[in-house]
Parts: sequence; structure tokens; C-alpha cells
Amino acid sequence: MSAGRGPERTYAPDFLTELFQNPLDPGYSDAAASRRAGRGPTGWRRSSIRVVTLVTLAGLGFLLALAYRQTIEGEPGRSQARAGLVAQIKQREGETDQLARRADELRADVNRQRDAALSGSDAARLRDLEAATGLGRVRGDGVVVRVADGPSEPDAVTGVAGTNLGRVLDRDLQDIANALWSAGAEAVSINGQRLTATSTIRAAGGAILVDFRPVTGPYEVSAIGPDQLERKFRNSAAAALLRQVAAEHGMSFDVRGADDLTLPAASEPQLRYAVPSVSPSGSGSPVPSGSTGASHSPVSPGAGESLSPSGGGR
Repeated sequence: MSAGRGPERTYAPDFLTELFQNPLDPGYSDAAASRRAGRGPTGWRRSSIRVVTLVTLAGLGFLLALAYRQTIEGEPGRSQARAGLVAQIKQREGETDQLARRADELRADVNRQRDAALSGSDAARLRDLEAATGLGRVRGDGVVVRVADGPSEPDAVTGVAGTNLGRVLDRDLQDIANALWSAGAEAVSINGQRLTATSTIRAAGGAILVDFRPVTGPYEVSAIGPDQLERKFRNSAAAALLRQVAAEHGMSFDVRGADDLTLPAASEPQLRYAVPSVSPSGSGSPVPSGSTGASHSPVSPGAGESLSPSGGGR
């Protein structure tokens, strides 16, 4: 320290200057010096590390091979179970179709006997009522609306099929049926399934059910009605939406006029309704709802339910 002068101020080098002057961490230099001096890991230690690494890799490979083998061995069983379920479904569908044909034959026989027992005017009036309610087969000119799923584009990264915005949904068939009714249709069917006032169009998983019977694409909605039925349907909001989906996502959508369509009769509806219960005393007075002993017949979920717009958009 100089006489008459205060202590000199020292400056520590900044970080960038230190980084450029000493780019290598001191620990690396110490480790290299230790290896050169023979103070690094011994040969047996290095060998043990290699052995542990090899054993670990061998164990992982064995576990992966075992998992792959179990997966391959279990695949035939799953495929067999799936094939068995598909066969059972097809068998039940065949039995259902056979019973439906038998029911149609019996219904036709009953109608013939009924017409023979009734007068001509009464029989004609009854046939008109059956046609209006969907319980009788009808013929006439009308419109056929055909829709089908668009192509499913796989994901560009994973290759897995993604969401298909061009797929036909249950609410699309609802919109088509409602638009046809609004345009003046007198009878409507979807893939041969006649619609009535109690019909339902719903989705179950990836399938569409019409009156609890599955229908598959392409879907054809046939309708019998007046001459302006096709024009009115083409101008409807449902047709405009489907045209937009077809243009943007590849859905197949086609409307054409058809001559001499034949729509089958719907199956007999199972209508159930609630009735007032009789009091335990036998007086015949109805028991208030919620009282002990009150019981009502179950109401069918589909009874009295008419087709309604989906209430949602794509």
C-alpha cells in the first residue's frame, strides 16, 4: 500500500471474459489429470459397469420379448371371440328377419279376413288410416335421398384414422326425415324401415338404429308425397347443411325424384300407458300418486315420441 493513498480497488472479471479465457470447466481438467496419473477407475471397476449394463439390457430385452409373445398368443383367442360374436349377431338378425316375414304373412291373412268381414266403405277407411299411420304398405311417386360416409383421412403424423367429419350421423337422418315431413311427405322410410309417429332414430356406439334396428350406409331415405316434395326438400335448411358438409368433407349426398315407390308397413307398435290403480279397499277410487300401494304400468320410452330436429349442428 503506498503512503498517503488508500487501498487499491480490485475488479473481478465479468462472466463473458471468464468464459472466453477459461472455456473448459476445471472439473474436466482435474479428471483428465487423474486419469493420466493413474488415479481413475480401475480396470475391474470398468468391467463391472459394462457387465451391469449388459445384464440390464438383456433383462429389458427378455421382458419385451415375453410381452410380445403373450400379445401374439392372445390375439387368436380375441379374434375367435370377435368372430363368434359377429356370427351370433348375424344369426339373430336372420332369425329376426324370418320372424318379421312371418309376421307380415300373418298380418296379410288377418287383413284379408277383416276386409271380408267388413263392408267396403269401412274396409277402405281402415286401409286409409293404416296408410296414414304407417301400418299399411303404400305406393306412389316421391323422392329418394341418398347419403353415405365420406372418406376417412388418416392422421399425417400417427397414420391412424382420425375424426371423419364427413360421416353420416343419426341427427343427419333425423334432419332429412323432418325436412321431408315438413315438405309434405305422406310416408317415409329409411333403408326399408318405415317411420311412424313413435319411431326413433338414435346412435348406439358407431351404429345408427331406426326403431332399435341397425341400418348401415349408404342410407336411403325414401318418401312418398306431392309433386313439389323434391323442390321443397332441396330448398330446406337440412339439404343446405348436407350440401355444405358434402362440399367440405366429402360426404355423399344426392336427391332424386322417383316414380312408383313402394314403402313397407311398419311393425305393430307396442303402446303402453298408465292407468289409475284401484285402492286396496276395493272402492274403485284411484289412489293418489305416491300413496302406499299405488302402481302404474310402465311407459315405453318410445311411446308417443315423435321425430324432432336434432337441436345441434356439426
